Amino acid sequence: QVQLVESGGGLVQAGDSLRLSCAASGGTISTYAMGWFRQAPAKEREFVGGINGSGSTTKYADSVKGRFTIARDNRKNMVYLHMSSLKPEDTAVYYCAADRLPSVIPDLRAYDYWGHGTQVTVSS
Repeated sequence: QVQLVESGGGLVQAGDSLRLSCAASGGTISTYAMGWFRQAPAKEREFVGGINGSGSTTKYADSVKGRFTIARDNRKNMVYLHMSSLKPEDTAVYYCAADRLPSVIPDLRAYDYWGHGTQVTVSS
């Protein structure tokens, strides 16, 4: 059973950058697609981006394309979400998720394991 723990959230100002980390334990995630999702108050959880098992392919939501970058280090069982040019509308709880299949699917129903989330708040 894979456990995921996010870290790195916080309060930042618009235009700032932030890096979220996702640490996996209880098993290797090297062949799993990893996704980042977010959920703002009173909104549904939405796909932010994902990376395939080998790290060769990434996908992003249009709302973050060009500003967010996902990377992974399979040796460390870690996944990262680099966020830049943050906007107030990026405020949300950010979740890391693992899909036992290697290809990125931008649908939360595809993911088997979830972290508890980390809060990101962007002030204007």
